Amino acid sequence: MKEIVLITGASGAIARELSKKIEKDYTVRFLTRKKKAENEFEWNLENNTIDEQAFENVSHIIHLAGANISEKRWTQDRKKELISSRVNSAKLILNTLKKKNIKLKSFISASGINFYGTKTTDKIFTENDASGNDFLSEVVVVWEKAADEFKEQNIAERVVKIRTAVVLDKNDGALAKMMPPIQFGIGSPIGSGKQYMPWIHVDDICGIYEFVLKNHEIDGAYNASSPQHTTNENLTKLIAKVLKKSLLMPNVPSFILKLIFGELADALLEGSRASSEKIEKAGFEFQFPDLKMTLEDLLKNNEI
Repeated sequence: MKEIVLITGASGAIARELSKKIEKDYTVRFLTRKKKAENEFEWNLENNTIDEQAFENVSHIIHLAGANISEKRWTQDRKKELISSRVNSAKLILNTLKKKNIKLKSFISASGINFYGTKTTDKIFTENDASGNDFLSEVVVVWEKAADEFKEQNIAERVVKIRTAVVLDKNDGALAKMMPPIQFGIGSPIGSGKQYMPWIHVDDICGIYEFVLKNHEIDGAYNASSPQHTTNENLTKLIAKVLKKSLLMPNVPSFILKLIFGELADALLEGSRASSEKIEKAGFEFQFPDLKMTLEDLLKNNEI
């Protein structure tokens, strides 16, 4: 009998790709807002309801659910949603497991590289560094605290928190948004362009989740960021180069972004580097450690 893995955040790119990677070795289930397949189970955070059948004989939970950080302007209501979609969803799962007296082998939670703060600095952050003091740091801190409850309350034998960098995927996220302007000749770096942009290929982030799932000695927080560092300007130029396009426009001024996005602009205009040494020392090997190679892989056949 295959062990059962329950994945939340079923609509996201990571959940979709990860399930393909692990389905040969595990039975995969999903928690989703609307059931569309036999292996999907519904939950509703607003109503605090969940299909308890999702947890029957489950061994591992991979918790990827959470509202998109950069999708909307950060109003006070949106800020509450960004936190509640991560924390309350974990609490709902925890309370259901306690109610049903189910113990997990693993609770593996998504987390954010913004744990260390949204700031541009010469420092390369490791998992031993303290959290930052801005809103995104606050989100990640309470997100990880909700995950840690599974171990503290003896519901999971281990808790792993994957502090994820910007995931590069041609169909979703930052790269999908950056491509069209560059393809049509109106793309450009934002702000100074010198802000670091920690990144990871979608295949590598899925590979990290698979690696962590299969290696039971892995526990605690791990940065999921490529070992090669880059800036927003360098990433933009490399995308243009791979697409065989020219960058004709000047950098987008910071004040324009702040007018459009408000406080969210800070997350676009600032960025730090994070070390991948801990996950590599644990035995994980990046398939796409080089940014140019990553973009060539993701953007092949996308020239227009």
